[in-house]
Amino acid sequence: MNARTEPAEGETDAIARPPLVRELLLVAGLFLVYKFGRQLATGHTGEAFGNAHRVWDLERAVHLPGEGSVQNLLLHGDTLVHLANTYYATVHFPATAAFLIWLYLRRPTHYVWARRILAAVTAAALVVHLTFPLAPPRMLAATGLVDTAKVYGPSVYGPPRTDHLSNQFAAMPSLHFGWALMVAIGLIVATRSRWRWLWLLHPLLTLTVIVGTANHYWLDAIVAAAMLGIALAVIRLPRRPEHTGTTAGRAQERPAPADAHAEKNVLVGAGR
Repeated sequence: MNARTEPAEGETDAIARPPLVRELLLVAGLFLVYKFGRQLATGHTGEAFGNAHRVWDLERAVHLPGEGSVQNLLLHGDTLVHLANTYYATVHFPATAAFLIWLYLRRPTHYVWARRILAAVTAAALVVHLTFPLAPPRMLAATGLVDTAKVYGPSVYGPPRTDHLSNQFAAMPSLHFGWALMVAIGLIVATRSRWRWLWLLHPLLTLTVIVGTANHYWLDAIVAAAMLGIALAVIRLPRRPEHTGTTAGRAQERPAPADAHAEKNVLVGAGR
């Protein structure tokens, strides 16, 4: 995450860095609220499968590409599908946490902005999870898709009836994709490297994984991207304040008015 920065940027960021203990408590509190909210959405099995059929039919009606075409790419070899399952199980939270930690240490102004956006998107996603329970495509027989985590491993989910740690009927929107896209956007905005656009590979790979492993529909990612777009439009990155020293320096470098030069020439001529 190397980046070229202006000399004065570190001073401004140091002023903007929020207290660490408060941020840890805030992030932990938001996570607990989200996990508790997901548990409130459990138990709506019939509604979740009904919504799954509607989403699947809608995707076919608007001619979205079939999720099966992506899964077929992963199923060419056991190693590839195993890597996809591992990516789904292990990258989501660590990548987002590393992103926030780096921003906090190196770009505190960007950190506050990114944290607010992630909190807003996650809160909006929780509302959708509560009001629109959705079974993932791996559970819907009509899709013909394979539950790759169950067949090839590793899997982060147990049987829905006994899994008390997660709500498996919260497919829409996909926070895996929404968070990954925000990580890429945040790093592109916060850095100046010519290679920073390669961070878009993270959400692209995440999209391939969540669809190919049959954990999400295309529409789950589309809704997540739309929610993130709204949050980015509403929550703007704060502008950095101008430094008085720099302003004063520029004022000193301004050329003297023409009248002052003329007066100086007159005085010099008078002294000869």
